[in-house]
Amino acid sequence: MSDTKFEGERIAKVMARAGVCSRRDAERLINEGKVTLNGAVLDSPAINVKSSDRIVVDGVPIAAAKSTRLWRYHKPAGLVVTHKDPQERPTIFEHLPKSMGRVVSVGRLDMDTEGMLLLTNDGELSRFLELPSTGWVRYYRVRVHGKVDKAKLDHLKKGIEIDGISYGPITAKIERTETTSTWLSFSLREGKNREIRRVCEHLRLHITRLIRTTYGPFQLVNLKPGDVEEVPAKVIANKIGTKFGSDKK
Repeated sequence: MSDTKFEGERIAKVMARAGVCSRRDAERLINEGKVTLNGAVLDSPAINVKSSDRIVVDGVPIAAAKSTRLWRYHKPAGLVVTHKDPQERPTIFEHLPKSMGRVVSVGRLDMDTEGMLLLTNDGELSRFLELPSTGWVRYYRVRVHGKVDKAKLDHLKKGIEIDGISYGPITAKIERTETTSTWLSFSLREGKNREIRRVCEHLRLHITRLIRTTYGPFQLVNLKPGDVEEVPAKVIANKIGTKFGSDKK
């Protein structure tokens, strides 16, 4: 007789595929005792489940896994990327169309940063696109106060360590200089927490505007702040792989 513990898929993965939350958040919910499996409260995410199992999160049974969907979103400045903010600041999810249902973000942008943010109903896809192994380049446009020494920017190509945190190679260029400010372009692959801001602060550059224009093959293009546009399934399959998308649509 087989051991059901090793059949099916990990419960956190199933929850993520059903669009409940990310795998990381699923594990947190389980550890907090908010998930039941066939009526029993789980105390560990180290368990596999089958399609016949009943999973309930905070009293609500999870639905069957939905078709993967992905959206490009132009995040406006002034919104935080979280479903619930302890400080009760406005969130992006409060401003999205209700017809989208529950979605999660691919990574985050801080409150004052605007631009390209991917949203999906598939927590597994979100996790996959956040992995450094994807090697996707993120492009940013940055406006800083005053003039900028090009030599300082060139130094970033070799990577830099700030307060014990190592940042990989960053390509930074001067786009144009205005009367009291300078527009820069940054490109990087890691995208660590507040990386652009920390690097600019280290270089004593005061950021007055920060816009992410590209996340891998997905670009902001003509989206205006607050606009959201779904990525066709065939594009998901072409850019990411048939594991998440389909070329039949």
